[in-house]
Formats: sequence, C-alpha cells, structure tokens
Amino acid sequence: MFLRVSASNLLKKLRFPASHAFPASTATKNALPISFSGKLKLSHCYHTGSDGWRIDLRDPCVWIVISGHVAMTLGISACTVFAEGATTEASSDNGLGDDIIGLKKVEDDSVVSNIHTAKWRVFTDKAREVFLQGKLDEAEKLFLSAIQEAKEGFGEQDPHVASACNNLAELYRVKKAFDKAEPLYLEAINILEESFGPDDVRVGVAVHNLGQFYLGQRKLEEARVSYERALKIKRRVLGYGHSECSDTMYHLGVVLYLQGKETDAEAIIKDSIRMLEEGGEGESFVCIRRLRYLSQIYLKSHRVAEAEMVQRKILHVMELSKGWNSLDTVIAAESLALTLQASGNTKDSKELLERCLNVRKDLLPGDHIQIGANLLHLARVAMLDCSQHKKFDVSRAKAELDIAKDHLHNSIRIARQCLEKVFKQKEKLKKYSKLGDSRKEGQAALAILLQSLNTLSSVELDKQELQETQGGDINVKAQDALLQCISAYKEFVYYERSIADAPEIKNEYLSCLRRAQNLLGHKLDEELSNQKDFRKLNLTP
Repeated sequence: MFLRVSASNLLKKLRFPASHAFPASTATKNALPISFSGKLKLSHCYHTGSDGWRIDLRDPCVWIVISGHVAMTLGISACTVFAEGATTEASSDNGLGDDIIGLKKVEDDSVVSNIHTAKWRVFTDKAREVFLQGKLDEAEKLFLSAIQEAKEGFGEQDPHVASACNNLAELYRVKKAFDKAEPLYLEAINILEESFGPDDVRVGVAVHNLGQFYLGQRKLEEARVSYERALKIKRRVLGYGHSECSDTMYHLGVVLYLQGKETDAEAIIKDSIRMLEEGGEGESFVCIRRLRYLSQIYLKSHRVAEAEMVQRKILHVMELSKGWNSLDTVIAAESLALTLQASGNTKDSKELLERCLNVRKDLLPGDHIQIGANLLHLARVAMLDCSQHKKFDVSRAKAELDIAKDHLHNSIRIARQCLEKVFKQKEKLKKYSKLGDSRKEGQAALAILLQSLNTLSSVELDKQELQETQGGDINVKAQDALLQCISAYKEFVYYERSIADAPEIKNEYLSCLRRAQNLLGHKLDEELSNQKDFRKLNLTP
C-alpha cells in the first residue's frame, strides 16, 4: 500500500497537466525516447491528424519511438496508441515527418559521471537529432555507441543500459528490423527486473512497450501476454483506477478484438474509457480516439444505433473544444453523417455533410481530395433519397439523381487533379524522401476516383430505369463510367503499382469490372482496348 501511494504521489509531482486542447491536425508518426534514469519523467501529448485520413493521430515520455502513435518507456504516459484504425495502423509506414513534438534532450540525475557517461549523453542526443532528420543509418551507429558507453560508464546491468537498448530497439522497429529489435527489448526488461524487481512500475511500462512491439507485427498472443503482465504490475503499484492502467487495458482490449474476442474487448475498452472520464479526461483526445474505436466495433457488428450514440458524443465534445472552424470537428461530423446514412436517416446525414463541405471549402484548397470525398458522400445520400421517392414522386427522384450526378462530376474532377499532382510531384518528393506521403495521397485520390465513377454508372442506370428506356445514350454513359474506372486502375498498376495495390482500391476495381462484364459481356475486352489514358478522358454531364 505504501508503495502504491508513493508511486502515485511521484506521478502527480512529475506529470505535466493533462491538456484537453486539440492542436490542429498534428500527426505524430514517431516520437523518440530520451533516457531511463531512476527518475520518471512524464508528459501528456494529445494531438490529431487524419485516420481515415488517418488521420493518424498520434509523445514521448522517457524515450520511445512508437509506430503511428505513442506509448511509454520507463516512464508513464497517457498518450494513446492504436485507437481508431487499429487494425491497419500498426503496419503503416513509419515516416518520421516534421511534426514530431515533445522530444527532449537527455536529462540525467545520476551521481555517476565519467568520460563514458559523458559520451553516452552526447551519442544519445546526437542520435535523437539525426533520427528526426530521417538519417536512420547514422542514428543506428550512434545508438550502438551509446549502448557501449552506457555499459562502460554505468555498468552492464544499469538502467541507463536498458534505456540505450530500448532506444536502439525502437530504431530497429522503425526500420522494420524486427529480429534485431526484439532481443534488445527483452534485454532492457531483464536489466530493469534485476535493478528494481519484477513488479516495479518501470518494468510494467517496459513490458507494455514490448506488447506494443508485438501488436505492430500482429503477434497477437505475445502482445496479449505482455499487456496482461503490464496491467497486473500497474494495478498493484498504481491502483486499479490509475490512467496508466486504463492505457494498458485499452491496448489489451484492442488485442482481444483482433483475436475475435469481441465481447471481452468491448467490455475492457469501455472500462478504460470510463476510467478516463472519471479521472477528468473524458474530453481528452486520448478518450476521443478510444470512443472512435468503440464506434468502429459497433459498426462492424452492425450495431448502428450504439455507434450513432458514441459518435454524437464525440461530435459534441469536438464542437465544445474546437468549434466548427476545425477539420477535426468536420471529420467527427462526417463519421456521424455516414452512420446516419447507413441507418436510413438521409435528412440529418445530408445536413451534416453539407455543413462539412462548406467548412472544408473555407479551410482547404478547392481541389483537396477531402472535398472530393465529401461530394461523393453527398451523391450517395442523394441516390438514397431517389430510392425513397421513385415509387411515389418520379420528378423528385429524377432531381435527386441530377444532384448526385453533379456532385460526382465534381468529385471525379478533383480526384483527377489530385492524381495529376501525384504524377508531377513524384520525383520531387522522392528527392526529399517523402514518397510515403505521396503514396497515401495518391491512394486516397484513386479510391475516390474509382468509387465516384462506379457510383456514376449507378446513377446513369437509375435514370434509365426511371425513364423506362432500354438503352441509348444513358446506358452508354454508364458503360463509359465503368470503363474509365477500369482504365484508371490499370493505368496506376502500370505506372504506380504501390498506389493501386491498396486492398480498398483493388476491391473497387473488381466491383467495376464485374458490373462492366454484366453490361458488356464478351464486348468488354474490345471496349477496353479503345480506352485512352485516363488522364486524357473527360466525362460529359
């Protein structure tokens, strides 16, 4: 009990005040660790980016580099990891980016001081610097030197050596050299166990990070075992209701969900959210991300009403904290709009999407792909309205199809413009090692283009049905939209396969292909051979 109170008091003294502000679209891809001294150094970092667009939303406490989001290493952090999009972000690119925040130089209160400890500090700080510049090979050499100097200056089994091992392990994780990273994680844990005992909170945090490492590789059983051990240690030392217990509980819930244990996962994730709310962090971005993940669980299990309730709560928090002059609020509203659309509430869905579109037009360039996606969503709502009215009000149904068609033409135009930029900027981005950003932008644009073309073909076929015709120009336009969808995909397979290989893009292509085969039959190959480069094609209203 005394140990628990002492640890809790230490955390209260060292932790920075929790921030409930949401910095505008800051995406932290990796945050580099600093050092393990006997003193815990803590910080809260709540920030966002885009998921889906990705919004990769994603801290460092006492030195750690984390994929996509953040975790803790021999220190305590309330930052989130693998919330929204947890099923994909673990394998996402580990770009270093220019938006890493909160990194600090080595600050060590150790009494030991000699030439080797001085070199350890210099190597560690320099490694941090070159890491943030994307010079991973140089950073690796410096981290290796830091380990050697820490061993000679502090001793083979000193916690500083554990810190140095963890730093190099995280670098190897970023480089995807997983076979080199795992032994270093384990060595760091062993040193800490020898130094502080197996039930020390620092051991618990290090084991949590090992779970994070396993989760990033989809080694789910190993991740589960690590998180369960970390949670047991944290609960014993810090108490059940501590935010650090909530953090590990959430990650354990994610692992259980990925293992197919949905009931257990939902319960533990909801419990982790409740703990944050009871601790006064219900409006923090950490809590928001967990709510988003919970809503995804509900949607995937077709519990639309429960997902809607969670998303309304998220939007309410975003409106209060950031207002509507923020893309973060727009993204929350759009998610709710899509859920409302799935439940058949087209009126409220349309109102939210129109408001999102207006805000995006104010905040973003006119050809930004998010505007194209927004227009695509509005087109689909219009098609649903058409379906609801076509039996009783044909004129209204036709008007909705015209609205949908107009939105789709604009969406297609924007997607094409974005793809043109990707082609033109490819060499420039390659020069500055930012091809990952270009690829993600290209994938988003190509996905919107294919979906818009596929949806446009549906609009044309619906118009044909309303006019009760059996062919003619309307049917030809539907075919043209599908053929252009197929041609656009094949164009990118040839010129930029990394963009076209995304699963959602392949699925959209296959959908277009099947529909084109149904419309054209054996004539499909002949029609495709007549198609030009998609960048030279234009659809006429």
